[in-house]
Amino acid sequence: MNLKQAFFTWICPGLRGTDIITLLQVWLGSALTLGGVALMDRYLGSAMDLPLIIAPFGASAVLVFGAPNSPLAKPRNVIGSHVLCALTGVFFAHTFSTCVPLAAACAVATAIVIMLITGTVHPPGGATALIAVIGGPQIEHLGYLFAIVPCFTGSLIVVVAAMLCNAAGLRCRLIGACVVRDKRMLTRPRALKRSVHLLNKLHKH
Repeated sequence: MNLKQAFFTWICPGLRGTDIITLLQVWLGSALTLGGVALMDRYLGSAMDLPLIIAPFGASAVLVFGAPNSPLAKPRNVIGSHVLCALTGVFFAHTFSTCVPLAAACAVATAIVIMLITGTVHPPGGATALIAVIGGPQIEHLGYLFAIVPCFTGSLIVVVAAMLCNAAGLRCRLIGACVVRDKRMLTRPRALKRSVHLLNKLHKH
């Protein structure tokens, strides 16, 4: 194996056949979305003493923008997991308030089972449950409101922004480590038309 083959095989496999335009679109969509939520957190959340952004939203953005066709990136999974896991985390944070390790372990483990039972598996949800336990005084002060703000509001913004990008023809999929544009969006008008109706599919899966 020569140096070039090693480079594409082991170091940067995503560069082989990469659609640069799609990579830029994914970057722009995720940057604008999370940047917007961060700005809201700075200027609105601070004024109301409510956090509007949490770290798991970054992981959610990877799925909804980088692999929107993944079952883990469905709106039901993204929104449902954050809300359910937040409720679970808050419950155990209150139940075992004097033992953080026990609360953290039970919160994440129970959140995983709940996601499996409800069909809302979304890996960042586990982090949401954990943050409800170890997020500090500000999160603790919110109580069950944490499930609404920031979990529901933030995840809804991320989902809607990603769906709008997909509806605009920026649909993409993962091939190995490479994000590529779905060529049907360019060669098949019907495929583009179907993508415009993604918003109508919010409650169908």
